[in-house]
Amino acid sequence: MLVLMEIWESIRDFVGTGGQVLYVVAIALFLMWVLMIERYWFLLAEFPRLSKGIIAKWDARQDTTSWYAHRIREAWISEASEKLDQRMLLIKTLVAVCPLIGLLGTVTGMIAVFETMASQGTGNARLMASGISMATIPTMAGMVAALSGVFFSSRLETKAKMVKAKLIDSMPHH
Repeated sequence: MLVLMEIWESIRDFVGTGGQVLYVVAIALFLMWVLMIERYWFLLAEFPRLSKGIIAKWDARQDTTSWYAHRIREAWISEASEKLDQRMLLIKTLVAVCPLIGLLGTVTGMIAVFETMASQGTGNARLMASGISMATIPTMAGMVAALSGVFFSSRLETKAKMVKAKLIDSMPHH
């Protein structure tokens, strides 16, 4: 319990130093990870079942060579592909937005520095330093959030392409 309180205190201090924009970065990061975990769950648990069903339907067909059979095959592959690609655009958008939210924090921090300079002059280094912290910490947080998203979303995309290719290969057409 004491360890959790210390962690909470350090998070509060970090947010206090970085400013309120860090909450927005945290929300975007949380949403991005929830979506990526859902996509991983779909790839590992749901899609194999869906894929087996499509392959079973294809294997049960007597006609796999006609033009009509090829269109059915393409439609099933297209439906599976659409399910694989769901929410990937939203994940990519969140990855791209995280650094922009961090830049918003930079702007608000620099505004705080300029306000301090206008009211106190350049003599009060401590007040200027807090504004500079508000300017740099959100940028760093946004970049770290985006980097984690870039790595895992690209892995997710690669995995989705692999399972789609495996599905296509499992449905031979003659």
